[in-house]
This record gives sequence, structure tokens and C-alpha cells, in this order.
Amino acid sequence: MSRSLNKVTLIGNVGQDPEIRAVQNGKRVATFSLATSRTWKGANKETQEKTEWHRCVAWNVGANNQGLADIIEQYVKKGDKIFVEGRIEYRQWQDKENVTRYTTEVQVREILLLGTPRDSSVANHQSVRGRSNGTATSPSSTAAGEFADFPDALQDEDDDLPF
Repeated sequence: MSRSLNKVTLIGNVGQDPEIRAVQNGKRVATFSLATSRTWKGANKETQEKTEWHRCVAWNVGANNQGLADIIEQYVKKGDKIFVEGRIEYRQWQDKENVTRYTTEVQVREILLLGTPRDSSVANHQSVRGRSNGTATSPSSTAAGEFADFPDALQDEDDDLPF
């Protein structure tokens, strides 16, 4: 049996404000760059750092044509720390001078905001999660809705659990 997997998971900082555009079929797409860094001690015991840049692409898909591109447009800005999950895709094309160009992209399937909200409009959405199937959920608002009948339930430190 032959199996394969094309999956990438990144946590990094957005390099510039996402670019949102519409394509010919009316779907919207968001593109942005994501920086991931690693640090290590070199042979001379000095800390060294290397930053990798990733080109990320997120599409609106689904019956109502809403999804990740809309979420990214609304919530993601330059400098934000985000989690991205998707797949790697390699593309090639001919430029205006008929030179073959290549690019590597992360086709985003899921995104999670990891930073703190910038303003009160995002205060109820500390983390916004979107999937390429057009759904978006906010774990903080979902959890709050589950405990609406017991507003102090999350604040109580005294419980009757024996452990």
C-alpha cells in the first residue's frame, strides 16, 4: 500500500499586510508572507538566527464563497503571530520575457491567530479559526456560549472534584 502526505504546519509572524484580490471566477484569495525563525548556538558559542520566508495563499471556497480570505482580510495584519496549516504546492509559469519562473506556496487550509487582539472589535475573538470549507469559529466565543447559564463557572477555583 502506498500512502503519501503533503502537510505543512507553521507558526510565525506575518511579514506584510495580506493582499486580497478577486479572480476571474469571482472567488477571493488572500496572499501573505510568513516568517519563521530558528536560533542556535554556533561553534563560537554565539547565538545565531536564521529566518525563512513562506508565501501563503488562502482561498474563499464553499457555496457562499466565504472563508479564509475574508477572515484574513478582517483579522490578520503585518506583525501578527499566527498558526498556519496547509500543503506545499510548486508552480511554474512563463513571465513577460518568456522566462520560466518557479514558486513554492503554502496552500492554507487552516489558520489560528495567536496574538492578542488589537482593538475592542476583536476582543471577543481572541483566536479566530477558519477552515477552507468556508466555516469560521471563535473558540473563545463558543466556550462563553456554552456557559451562558453559569457566568461564574469559569471563575470558580473551588470545586468539589476529589483530585
